[in-house]
Parts: sequence; C-alpha cells; structure tokens
Amino acid sequence: MQMRKLVQDVRRKQAFTLVELMIVVTIVAILALIAIPLYSANTTASIMSEGIAGAGVIRSALRVWYSQNGTYTGATLSSLAIGSNDLQGKYFAQTDYSLPTVTASTYVIKAGPPSLTTRANMPYYEINDLGSKLGTYYSNQ
Repeated sequence: MQMRKLVQDVRRKQAFTLVELMIVVTIVAILALIAIPLYSANTTASIMSEGIAGAGVIRSALRVWYSQNGTYTGATLSSLAIGSNDLQGKYFAQTDYSLPTVTASTYVIKAGPPSLTTRANMPYYEINDLGSKLGTYYSNQ
C-alpha cells in the first residue's frame, strides 16, 4: 500500500498542472505576436533590396547615357545598355522597372511592385537622379 502511494506521488510530481500549461501557451502566443510582424517586415525589406539593386543598374546605365548624349532626354529602358537578364531576379522582372520621369537633366526610376512574388500588397521604390529616395510606396496608395 505504501509503495502504491509512493508511485502515485511520483506520477503527480511528473505531470504538469493546467495552470502551468496555460502559462506556457500564453508566453508562446505573446512571442508569436511579436515575432510574426517583425519577420514579415524583414522579408519585405529583403525582397525590396533586389528592386533597389536593379534601380542601381538602371542608374549606372543612365549615367553612361548622359555622358554619351549630354542629356537624359530620349533615355528609355529599352534604349539603355542593359542586358536582357540584368534586371531579372527572383522577385523582380525586367517589366517591374520604369522611368516615369525623364527630362534633360533629371530622371526618376521606379522599381516595383515585384511581380514574381505571391505576397500581397508589396511596395514599390522610387529614386531620382541625385540618388535621393523619393519613398517606398505600397501599390494600393
């Protein structure tokens, strides 16, 4: 009889109470609430870094255009010396880049939103001839 009681005492000490389990579940839920938005933001930033790199390729080609022509006028993505695969990436296609504004002395490069990703509400990135970031905008704005 005493042995049986001893076995029962050992079993009780090995088990978790409902309160202990609820505390663990609450802690895990709080950590998930913090971690998921941070992960999502970092993933979006890493995807956009590919677009920023592509904008750098276009910017370099525009500088070559300006040195040869003395103006940015007439520069288009198809007229620049950019290879067919230079702007093709994992998330961005060549068609995701554009030159919405080109004047004799200024330009604006727009990258995105990336078409090769299935993530919803991805931003696009704009930069001007001075290298100033005009902003990162979401496609629904």
